[in-house]
Amino acid sequence: MSLGVTLVPLARRDRGRFVLDNQKAFNYGALEEFGCRDAHFEEDGQIISREAIERSIDAGEAYHIMREGKLVGGIVVHLDGGRGELDLLFVSPDAHSKGIGYAAWCAMERLHPEVTVWQTVTPYFETRNIHFYVNRCGFHIVEFYNSHHPDPNDPESAGQIDGRFPDGMFRFEKRM
Repeated sequence: MSLGVTLVPLARRDRGRFVLDNQKAFNYGALEEFGCRDAHFEEDGQIISREAIERSIDAGEAYHIMREGKLVGGIVVHLDGGRGELDLLFVSPDAHSKGIGYAAWCAMERLHPEVTVWQTVTPYFETRNIHFYVNRCGFHIVEFYNSHHPDPNDPESAGQIDGRFPDGMFRFEKRM
């Protein structure tokens, strides 16, 4: 599936826009769920901080998602041999429900055929993401991190999830 969707490596000069577009997309999901009363923000007005997005970019491969020459989202993956982690995937809210996220994910899988196991996480409240990963992309829920079962790979989450999601995060895997 392509829908005219391509992945374009993120240029250093485009980092600022990538960060802002990512924050806009993540805020949209949280505000849709919680409204303006949301208390899950990492930094003033942002569900995910600039620092967290930049760390992700620096540690992995980042791409703009383009559709017919128009910027519609972004994706960041981290690779380690046959294992891959989908760290960030976002589609601009005005481009939702058009198959763009799925087409971008299919493009990522084609780009990295060496990956035999992909994983990702998403907050418990992101039902749109849960549907997307399970029903569209073929991931399986394999773990639920919460205050009783913190993420062993994230020492900051001891007792809670990243300080922002005390009710939990789902971990997904997809075996190719």
